[in-house]
Amino acid sequence: MTSRSNDGKTPISRPSGRYPRDDEARLLEGPKLRREELFRALRIFREFIHGFRQLHFTGPCVTVFGSARFDENHRYYKLARQLGRAVADEGVAIMTGGGPGIMEAANRGAREGGGVSLGCNIELPMEQEPNAYLDKFVQFHYFFVRKVMLVKYSDAFVVMPGGFGTLDEVFETAVLVQTRKVREFPIILMGVDFWTPMFDFLRDKLIAEATISPEDLDLFTLTDSVDEAMECIRSALSFGRCAEVQTHASSVLGERRPTSG
Repeated sequence: MTSRSNDGKTPISRPSGRYPRDDEARLLEGPKLRREELFRALRIFREFIHGFRQLHFTGPCVTVFGSARFDENHRYYKLARQLGRAVADEGVAIMTGGGPGIMEAANRGAREGGGVSLGCNIELPMEQEPNAYLDKFVQFHYFFVRKVMLVKYSDAFVVMPGGFGTLDEVFETAVLVQTRKVREFPIILMGVDFWTPMFDFLRDKLIAEATISPEDLDLFTLTDSVDEAMECIRSALSFGRCAEVQTHASSVLGERRPTSG
């Protein structure tokens, strides 16, 4: 199902059907009636199919994470905007959570560079409006479905300073790379001043206590340089994580190949 945002321009794609109140909370509360569990499993499956349909033709893509709380005058907003423009100049799509702050900055840079600009949102009690620089805004109900989509259709993560949600994405993706569930997937942390204390903690506590290996820090690239970030991204693109891609739309799945212009 597709609707429009309040500005009347950004297409908002939502899964069809309705979710029961507190559906995800009930999922995590433990065993329920088997009929309820079955219907929930079907809703989850439907949401996966919705994501596959909406994002299948994305092409090479970089996901940018970061705080929604920075305005356009903040140095990290400006850095994310510059990064979004550089990614678009490579002919690569930008995906964010679709909201304000860092997300808006990266989408804005992509739009200014003539690139594809996507938002991949999660439904929360405090609903966020899509920013004004999106070509498509895809809405998800389940956090774990959204996370799968963000990894499945991305060739790299660029992580700007942010809060709990940003940290969640950083470490969940690091676990996937560490355990080789995904390969050659750069995690680029931009904002050296912000992230250095975290690296100190990883080095002084986790490595010191042997809970991670010293080489695990190599999963991350820490930089303030857009040029250095782009080198990591180009390396990931040359590896060709998504080499085998269906190039035609399937009428059975209801897919529509995006048109330019």
